[in-house]
Amino acid sequence: MDEFQIPSDLGRVPGKIHGGEGFSNFTADQWRTFFTIYATVTLWKHFPVVDRKILIHFVRICTIFVCRIVKSDLVQEAHRRLIEIVKLIEENHGRNKVTPNLHLSLHLAECSYDYGPLYAFWCFTFERMNGILGNLPNSNRQIEPELMRRLMFDNQIDSIISSGVATKGLDLLNRRPSVGSLSDTDQYSSDEMYRFQMNSQNILESQISGSERFSREFLKPTSDNVIISNEMIDLIIEYYSATYTNFKFRKPFGKGPKNSIIIGIKFDKFGRCRIGSELFGSTMSLRHVKSSYILAKFITNDGSVDCYPGQVQYYFTHTVNLSNGKSDVLAKHFLAYVRWYQPADSSNIRYYFSINEEQFDEDTCNVELWSNEFYPESRDCIIPVHHILGRFVPVTYRISN
Repeated sequence: MDEFQIPSDLGRVPGKIHGGEGFSNFTADQWRTFFTIYATVTLWKHFPVVDRKILIHFVRICTIFVCRIVKSDLVQEAHRRLIEIVKLIEENHGRNKVTPNLHLSLHLAECSYDYGPLYAFWCFTFERMNGILGNLPNSNRQIEPELMRRLMFDNQIDSIISSGVATKGLDLLNRRPSVGSLSDTDQYSSDEMYRFQMNSQNILESQISGSERFSREFLKPTSDNVIISNEMIDLIIEYYSATYTNFKFRKPFGKGPKNSIIIGIKFDKFGRCRIGSELFGSTMSLRHVKSSYILAKFITNDGSVDCYPGQVQYYFTHTVNLSNGKSDVLAKHFLAYVRWYQPADSSNIRYYFSINEEQFDEDTCNVELWSNEFYPESRDCIIPVHHILGRFVPVTYRISN
């Protein structure tokens, strides 16, 4: 488990899974992280085929229910998989292994229809806050009054900071960074989040250039007014030519039609990008390399859509003058430069963690095996940040003969 490159905002899980009766050393938030990230890879070789099926179904269910936006068809899929889990347990392990919790889980879909996604009313945040309060210094005698006194002091400090009164030293009192489920609480509205999700998933219908507005922020480290290399200018021209088919682009003093738009030779580089509550790193920021692994969808040569993993090298903004002959239109683009991993040699290897041997299902297989070699640099290395589908956690895995 130490080989997983987990971003710091996802939190950590204890090294030992079974640390007490009922696995009491894990919080619910840590169980969520364990099953959605660690479980498939770490347990696969230790499980027989039947238990692998149960595991894959359960991981898929967890992945669906912990999302902030859940479509109705996905809720139905999760319910069908829960029924399949109960059947597999009863057929292979006996009816006495079908616990009351399994019965209660069959009502999760109904609860989602009644009250919205589980994200709206789960207790992960409450549990996490209890852990934070329990770790605060106290005398172990009058805990409640001491905690209330601490909260009152913190509230007074927040009032002073927000009052606008000049203070010295209060900026050093940084809040505890949020991890796990707490890191999901932000001001990213549901409409904005849904729009971003549609742009990143429906790539066939999404007409995104990179200049559209949405809730994102490029963060330090930064390098301003960087002179672009000739190779990079060529890639940027290819990107703009494919994005704006009605315009022609060329280098300064380069060959091309007279009405060609001249590409600027400078851009601003950034090491991190925040989209909503999620922080994306890059190789430019060594402290955030673990957050630099992303997923994005591409339209392949045969017209189908496939998801590719890659590593962000850096983020950058570049402005181009899309003049229409009457007025100048300065379009500022928010882009990422990504090196994409090459696929495995065969589907058998890519979908090694699959339970359907006859037909590989990428939705069921939440772990895929890819080569650790990058594709050669090309125009596809430049994508709008709007097309970032999400992060993934890399780990080295070898298939035994």
